Amino acid sequence: MPALPGFLTNLIPPTPLSRRLATQSLLFAAGDGTFNTAAAFYLVTFVGLSPAQIGVGLTVAGIASFITAYPMGRLADVIGPKRIWAISALISASMFATMPFIHGFWAYLAVIVVFEVVNNAGGAGRNAYVLDVLPDKERVQTQAFMYSSLNLGFTIGALIAGIALALPTDVVLKWGVPFFALAVGVANSLWITRLPRAPHDERRASGETIVKAPGPGALRNVGWLLVTTFTGTLWSNQVLLHTVIPLWLVEYTDSPRWLLAWLFATNTVLCIILPAYTSKGVRDVRDALRRVWWSSGFFVAACAITLVTHDTRGMLTIFLVWLGHVAVTGAELAIGSASWALQAELMDPDKRGEYEGVAGIGRQLGGAWAPALFTFLAMGWHPDFYDGAGWIVIAAIIVAAAAAMGPSANLAVRFRQTHFPRKAESDDPEGPGGPEGPDGPGPDGPTEPTEPAPAVA
Repeated sequence: MPALPGFLTNLIPPTPLSRRLATQSLLFAAGDGTFNTAAAFYLVTFVGLSPAQIGVGLTVAGIASFITAYPMGRLADVIGPKRIWAISALISASMFATMPFIHGFWAYLAVIVVFEVVNNAGGAGRNAYVLDVLPDKERVQTQAFMYSSLNLGFTIGALIAGIALALPTDVVLKWGVPFFALAVGVANSLWITRLPRAPHDERRASGETIVKAPGPGALRNVGWLLVTTFTGTLWSNQVLLHTVIPLWLVEYTDSPRWLLAWLFATNTVLCIILPAYTSKGVRDVRDALRRVWWSSGFFVAACAITLVTHDTRGMLTIFLVWLGHVAVTGAELAIGSASWALQAELMDPDKRGEYEGVAGIGRQLGGAWAPALFTFLAMGWHPDFYDGAGWIVIAAIIVAAAAAMGPSANLAVRFRQTHFPRKAESDDPEGPGGPEGPDGPGPDGPTEPTEPAPAVA
């Protein structure tokens, strides 16, 4: 069989385990992407909801997700990461099967709240399992391939849903879409059970009693909570990507609306192809902090480029809006590789589920406010307050979050050095002035792509 070109070879996960994990990400995203693409139309047409009721349901589900993040993380440690991951995947899939049979707000609310709570447990189990099963040197690279597979899976799901939406009959949309998502979700759950046992699973299979690890819990690790909070702020590039720039394009530029499709297509293609490349060279906390600054730089560039499109015309506007969207994608890819590394390096290996629960709290604190605030700043402050002031404030928020990551990571490293007996001493995130210097030893272990939490709506 002829060898693939080098470019294509680099898009294929290099080890059998990384290929199996990437396949799981593809299955997950294909099922969820199919339903979520059609969710808004589905909920209005078949469940009988108003847009306002959908928004209220999502808000309540978000609150439930925030409240249950920590206990679900603890549960993942008790039950076992792989086991709770597989169980939650099966329960999440079954939620799709309820959709053709429910009607009205309260039934929808019950389904989406269960969905979010179960996904908290599954997300904690998934991320803990991936860190547990992969060798240190493969963590960031494998997470990058999994992230690519997620984007590919969501694209496949969107195409399938698009076909269902285009058909002249609603039968396929009402019954076929949710049950297709169910079938793929069940296959995903079964695939998870077939993954190899991680060390945590081996200890449980041998009959060893899993007891709570000694030492302070994740809630006492202030550095970790701060790192995840500021990471959540830096991940608000998704708010620019999906909300602020599209609204800006429609309201304040002369760009044709069809450009929106090209923007999202560009982002999707880049996030399928580039993660394997952009994650290279990220080995430790110091590398991750460099990518944090890369991400903030791309974010600021996106704000500046998008701002000037208010005063440009024609093809120049189209090019600049597209370029701003590409810059946001750069911010997404950079913070992705940084966050995977920070999670692998700064989480207690004996309490990864618990740490994932606290990370869920931090991400909510760091980014839940961004859609409302960024939209207000970009749209509400322009042009009544002062042209561009809102975009400048948005950029300043991101730069401040990036600046705060160094001290926060340094605090988390000191906590690790004091309380993680099994974790090798690593680098000082403050750089050459640290105790080990710029070339000091450190574990080669970054971490996982956070799988976007699926929503029923």
